[in-house]
Amino acid sequence: MPKESNESSSEANKKMDSKGPEDSTEQSEASEEMLRKRIRTNTPSPNQQTPQSSPPKIVSMEELMETAKGVTNMALAHEIVVNGGFQVKASEPAEGSLEKRVKEIMHKVFWDSLETQLNDDPPVFDHAIKLVGEIKETLQSFLMPGQTRLKGQIEEALDLTLIQQQAENGALDISKVAQFIISMMGAFCAPCRDEDVRKLRDIADIVPLFKAIFEVLDKMKVDMANFAISSLRPHLLQQSVEYERKKFQEFLDKQPNALDFTLKWLQGTADSLRESEGGAASDSSSPSQLALSVHNQAYLRLLNWDHGTDSFPETALMDRGRFLEMQLELERLALVASVLLIVYNSAGEAISGLPGLMDRLKSTIKILLAEMHAPSFKLDETFTAIGEKLCLELGECLSQHGFSPFHTDRQSALKGQIAAVKSQDNPIRKLIDSRIQAYLLGFLESSQHKSPPTLPGGLAPVSKELEEVGVKLSRLVNFNKLVYSPFYQKILQDVLQPGGSADT
Repeated sequence: MPKESNESSSEANKKMDSKGPEDSTEQSEASEEMLRKRIRTNTPSPNQQTPQSSPPKIVSMEELMETAKGVTNMALAHEIVVNGGFQVKASEPAEGSLEKRVKEIMHKVFWDSLETQLNDDPPVFDHAIKLVGEIKETLQSFLMPGQTRLKGQIEEALDLTLIQQQAENGALDISKVAQFIISMMGAFCAPCRDEDVRKLRDIADIVPLFKAIFEVLDKMKVDMANFAISSLRPHLLQQSVEYERKKFQEFLDKQPNALDFTLKWLQGTADSLRESEGGAASDSSSPSQLALSVHNQAYLRLLNWDHGTDSFPETALMDRGRFLEMQLELERLALVASVLLIVYNSAGEAISGLPGLMDRLKSTIKILLAEMHAPSFKLDETFTAIGEKLCLELGECLSQHGFSPFHTDRQSALKGQIAAVKSQDNPIRKLIDSRIQAYLLGFLESSQHKSPPTLPGGLAPVSKELEEVGVKLSRLVNFNKLVYSPFYQKILQDVLQPGGSADT
């Protein structure tokens, strides 16, 4: 059986609570894969990739590889710090894939060979002893450096030389060895694995028992890795700003044009503000206030980014997936708020304050818009369905509370207004979008987030979701500013200088 060693935390003997992995973006999955490669040190190394962009000066392949490695490590550290739910996930080939079939065949051959050896007369323990050696190494990797007593127990009970001698003399009790292993696993495992370890004691046959032991050990390795990550995060947070800044500077030294898109992003934001405010902001604001305003507005632009045509700024590239996720969520919330605003303005006092109605209408809209960013989503059909469904629910609610149902003409008008919201140029949708932007800007402008900014009118139905996005955005932006502040300061100084354009 392939050996799988573990590089886990020195605190791996402590009991741990296991969290289920959260959904992640492509960046998260890539970072998790890198961490799995560190844990499973004997798995084949994947082909490394060279950076896609061409440097403006001649560099060696070794320099490029070293740079790529540094950026990858920076991305992993960033993922651990920024994503509080980051978890290592067990690697498993896709169902029905060639890799999975090959793995199943290899494992079957191995376990069948082990069973054949143990059924020989006399039994042959060569494979079994090798497995015990792998298990011994894994158990020892769970120990703290100072746990000499436990280390001594493992060395004594799993002395491979002695076990080999016992096997040659026909005195080896492999079941006794297995029971010791199970006892050690029970001492090291996370609480969520207690039941898995207990079930091992009920397996009588040696081959199924060893197979189950390795399955549980694989889970324990993942648990230990995630515990190591949770232990590392507070310490990494203290150093990650300097670490990421240093790694990016190293990358910038080899590719001096690596800030071109960041410059374009900030320059475009400054130009847009000048056009919209007619220079009034520049005249009345101090340079630091103006730079801060441009910077915050630039981050808001990332929530309305055209990912198909515009190049994302390099300094925010590691969080591109997060910005896109927030962008899609905000689009959905804007539509929900717009439709509800239309409904309540149309129905008036008749439905105002009716318990549970707002939640039911909101739930209906969210369900119908759940796949709005999928390629198969049919915009016209969905908004027609939203209008029909909401009119039906409103009619039932009005009747239950003694009001006259909507007249056919009013229903038709309401459906038309709801259908019109699907256009980005719809006045109500534009109003809601602008209020959402103002609300999120309030998060970025406030350094103390003891309480959220004042919620603009019309956003109450989605206030909880918007606050979650605002908190996530502000944390992400604040961390990004800390890391890249020297680069931003220089670019903003050039962008906002008299003349209004930075040199490229």
